[in-house]
Amino acid sequence: MSQRKMLQFSAGALLLLLPWFGGLVLGEVSRDFSKCLEFFYDRSPPQGINAAGYQPICQRYKNQYHFASLYHREHRTPLYSAYTLGPADGKRPNSTWMYEPQLASSCASSEMKPFHTPLDQNVIESQAVLQDYRHSNFTKGHLNPSMHQETETNREATFTLTNIVPQQAGSNTGPWNCLEMAVMRQFNAFCEGPMYVITGALPYEQGARSINNRVSVPEYMWSAYCCPTYKSDLPKHERTFFPTYAAVGRNDPDSGQEIVPLNLRARRSVRGYDVKQMSLTALEDILEQRLGMPISLFAGQCH
Repeated sequence: MSQRKMLQFSAGALLLLLPWFGGLVLGEVSRDFSKCLEFFYDRSPPQGINAAGYQPICQRYKNQYHFASLYHREHRTPLYSAYTLGPADGKRPNSTWMYEPQLASSCASSEMKPFHTPLDQNVIESQAVLQDYRHSNFTKGHLNPSMHQETETNREATFTLTNIVPQQAGSNTGPWNCLEMAVMRQFNAFCEGPMYVITGALPYEQGARSINNRVSVPEYMWSAYCCPTYKSDLPKHERTFFPTYAAVGRNDPDSGQEIVPLNLRARRSVRGYDVKQMSLTALEDILEQRLGMPISLFAGQCH
């Protein structure tokens, strides 16, 4: 079957996707998520993301899988990272940034490795490197945040650039950070089993942007969780947050307001980086509109 037939997109949707999706990637990192399905609800990765160009990565560190990422090598950013949330048993580590050797060579180690100099040219061509972020005016935005991971080793594993997107500081340390803490509070207060989280980035609909002419900058951040087992006596005001909830955050203060409205009363340092909380269905509708694909993040809507 041809690639065109496999994609089965309309002409309009295909034109929308061409600037963002590249050629089919069949690296040996993993052809699917079969080695790390435990990070997805019902062991089922999101459905509907069937465009060419994305590389599944089971994120391996110290001989253990810690989370999963769907990575685009041409744009050198992940579409999402998926993980199970666990309250941190310590502080944010002062960790060394790492890269994915098997994106550079199928014969390389299956574990993420610390950056070293000089870097192999194959590494530079296959993924983002630290030099891309220097003097870029963007922070390294975790999709799987270190403080959503329980052990020190878990937290260290999040410091790989295959888990990172260019994020404005006003978002990273402002409203988006508040959302990450709110999700942790929901988990601690009401979730009685694992909480499955998928956090990702949305490209610009028009006029793709990048840092260093290499690493794609997202216009929005998004996140959703699934807590299939939760307290039966939820307070009335908490019932809309279970078993699923979602949010979209602005990564560009100059973006329009059709997805996330501006809060003009916000303090200046975070103005324009608003986060809008919403239902899982509402987020999936936004992903479908912006990516041109009907996406289901959690099997059976987490029921």
